[in-house]
Amino acid sequence: MPFPVAEPLGSGNTRGRVRAEILIVLALSLGASAVYSVVQILDLLTRSAPLSNQTAQLNTSLDSREIFDFVYQVLGNGFDLVPVVLVGFLLWKTARPHLGRLGVDFSRFGRDALLGAALALSIGIPGLALYFAGRAIGITVDVVPTNLAAHWWTVPVLLFSALRSGITEEVIVVAYLFARLKDLSWRPLWILLAAALLRGTYHLYQGFGAFIGNAVMGLVFGWLYMRFGRILPLVIAHFLMDAAVFVGYPWAAAAFPALFGS
Repeated sequence: MPFPVAEPLGSGNTRGRVRAEILIVLALSLGASAVYSVVQILDLLTRSAPLSNQTAQLNTSLDSREIFDFVYQVLGNGFDLVPVVLVGFLLWKTARPHLGRLGVDFSRFGRDALLGAALALSIGIPGLALYFAGRAIGITVDVVPTNLAAHWWTVPVLLFSALRSGITEEVIVVAYLFARLKDLSWRPLWILLAAALLRGTYHLYQGFGAFIGNAVMGLVFGWLYMRFGRILPLVIAHFLMDAAVFVGYPWAAAAFPALFGS
């Protein structure tokens, strides 16, 4: 299933409507995250403490009572997937594969999983090196992947968070955005650059190292999607990288306190 493939815009789906649709989808999801991230980096840069001495926390506790913390975590991650359902609805086709325009095809799941694991290793290890390099030169904040207490549900919730992140980012920033921008007759290079820039921007709250690393990741992921037209390897790779960081962080912070500022 090669990508990109544009579809002719009918009388009820004009260029203006497609542009409006893109803005609405992004405003409900990662576009809003990008705006907040720009504001956050400006906030961090105008504080007295240097960037390297500041912290960004992910997967934070949402209530002091365990049961409500668990409920809030599940609800938050679940509702964050609604924009993915929306783009699936918008690009659903009556013919099989129904989500072919999003590169969703489970016919080769085993192969996609292996490719995703290989991609996670090839991107994840250099990504960690870039994070520590950014910390060393002072352009990246101290990212704390989780501060959740140890409960029976902690690991499942962190895995759910990693899955939500992988699905949301890859389906919206790659599969959906590439399809719709192609419908608007954008050139592949500009689509690739725009998506990579968006990915880097909504990670700016972690510092400039995170912006660079995620923009490069966006270029790699976007090129692979354009080349092969399959989104599952990218989702799996993203999930594995986030899962390793989220679940492995407490052990790594305890084992290597100097690296993690513990």
